[in-house]
Amino acid sequence: MKYSIGILLNEKHDEINNYVNEYATIYHLTDWMILINRTFGHNGYYLYVTDEHGSVCGVLPLVHMNSRLFGSFLVSIPYFNYGGIVADSIEIETMLLNQAIDLAKKLGVKHLELREGKTREQIKHVRTDKVNMILNLPDNMAEFEKSLGSKLRSQIKRSMREGFEVSQGGIERLDDFYKVFSENMRDLGTPVYPKNFFKELLRTFPSQTSIIILKLSGVPVSAAFLIGGQKQLEIPWASSLRKYNKFSPNMLLYWSVLQFAINEKYKQFDFGRSTIDSGTYKFKKQWGAMPLQLYWNYWLSKGVSMPKLNPDNPKYKLAINMWKKLPLIVANLIGPTIVKNIP
Repeated sequence: MKYSIGILLNEKHDEINNYVNEYATIYHLTDWMILINRTFGHNGYYLYVTDEHGSVCGVLPLVHMNSRLFGSFLVSIPYFNYGGIVADSIEIETMLLNQAIDLAKKLGVKHLELREGKTREQIKHVRTDKVNMILNLPDNMAEFEKSLGSKLRSQIKRSMREGFEVSQGGIERLDDFYKVFSENMRDLGTPVYPKNFFKELLRTFPSQTSIIILKLSGVPVSAAFLIGGQKQLEIPWASSLRKYNKFSPNMLLYWSVLQFAINEKYKQFDFGRSTIDSGTYKFKKQWGAMPLQLYWNYWLSKGVSMPKLNPDNPKYKLAINMWKKLPLIVANLIGPTIVKNIP
């Protein structure tokens, strides 16, 4: 069979998204190219393959990130854990990979990063230090509660007695979410995403995104931003204010999120990525989540070493400690200009 490969044209959006909805993840939808460009200014290159009948049979979304601070590179896709090549056959996967490498060379980038669930023979460099924590969900909350350990159930019940008000919604909850999220990111020493990023997510994917807020005496103290695919709900961002830790809002937040996931009939819940045996790994594992290995595959330009754009990189430790001391208004002002270039 003969195949054709190309870069996304406007008239192909619906066909590609139909293919993605059948075989790939929500993060492979073409809408991300528009959203990321509109929010952060990064150019997208959406590669796709069609067969001799004109039917889509393979896709690869790529985002070109370029800054003085972190250099120039292609990634599929930034800010999330999923992306990479999805295709009907190894032959088509190879076509897409070769085209992506050709594009990387043409753009003169330092590296190409594919965030995937498997290794690739053609690529020599791969990161395997992270896992996604996945929980298979039961049909109802009663069954889920029975699966939890007595210590965890006790912690949840304790937080329930503190008088938290739990609410769920969309864009009308954004201000409350961002108040909690931005302060927590500053306390962690991490630059914060702009509020407009979350607004674009809620507007672009209104039926797949949701926010859950916990308030105490009317004050937002804990918040989660959720993104749902066909059968899986993910929590890319969750935050609680440290000064309320003694009330254990995080326990009730995750209980509320999982209740939402089960009620909405999702089959799996994705707690997000962690390093094995880290604190976040152990927190997620106590809910019954199991590790799913992540493979981040890299093509590197000649003479370039593996990138380490993450908080575990020792050279960023000083910057993180300094960031924690910034006034919140300053951190929220300059954070988005930095974080937009961190994939």
